[in-house]
Amino acid sequence: MCQQNESFQVLLTLETLGLSNANAYPAVLFGILTYLLIMSCNLMVLVTIAVSKKLHKPMYILLFNLPVSDMVGATAFYPQLVFSIVIDSRLVSHPACVTQAFLIHVYGSGNLFILSAMAYDRYIAICCPLRYNSVMNPNNLMRITILIWVINLSLLGIVFLLLARVKICRTDIVDLYCNNPTLVKLACEDTKVNNYYGLFNIVLIQGGSLLIMIYTYAQILHTCLLTNQADARRKAIQTCGTHLIVYLIFQINIMITLISHRFESFSPFLRRALGVSILVFPPFLDPIIYGLKTTELKQSIIMLLRKNVGLIKM
Repeated sequence: MCQQNESFQVLLTLETLGLSNANAYPAVLFGILTYLLIMSCNLMVLVTIAVSKKLHKPMYILLFNLPVSDMVGATAFYPQLVFSIVIDSRLVSHPACVTQAFLIHVYGSGNLFILSAMAYDRYIAICCPLRYNSVMNPNNLMRITILIWVINLSLLGIVFLLLARVKICRTDIVDLYCNNPTLVKLACEDTKVNNYYGLFNIVLIQGGSLLIMIYTYAQILHTCLLTNQADARRKAIQTCGTHLIVYLIFQINIMITLISHRFESFSPFLRRALGVSILVFPPFLDPIIYGLKTTELKQSIIMLLRKNVGLIKM
């Protein structure tokens, strides 16, 4: 019997974790520690940027959005995962599943938008240094930040409004966590509109951010090759190279995971592994990568830690 999505009585079953009783407690401990470490590292980046006046620059203000997005993704994934292991149940209510899916998609597309905005900032800084202060002024910076989140939430809002209109007659989620493709597969009626809009979103978000990255980094590479200052060239390539690697790994994982749902022959194990890696590695590695590779941020974090340690000793 088909049931409306708005029914709070529907219980869905997430894909089993395959953990034995002996491995359950280590998995819970690992999940809790990983989540706390992710939140601590990202909060450290946020607090450092907020309190250090010398970091109140466009590059770091844009970077400020990244740990916010990472914490959203981690919070959507880890608590539910740990809770399901503790109670030894993979059941989740439909509203909770939709909420988790929405937050995970906000995190995924949000990171792509933020990384694209950061690439644009580096492009202006390296290729048009004389125009940097006028282009990346506080007003434009505020517009870019607001635009990132408005576009992100608007596009995903439509996705989940389309999802809310369909009835479900299945209860098995084919992934380890809830997401839009797995929720669409629960429908017992035509979902062509959902699928077409999903493809439109993939092209717009993934394709749009990829075009921005290709253009900005082609221009940056061209400028770096033309410059006669070896030190400036090395610094620019080092900074941008790290950013590009973070982006490409994230982009490839998301694209394969989303597209794999449209091909029945694609390995479910590989799809789940890639899907989980999106939620495990970026939130954990982003603050470490940017904290260690960005000299100003690293120095500010060290100064903040020393200051706090000094206050504790007093």
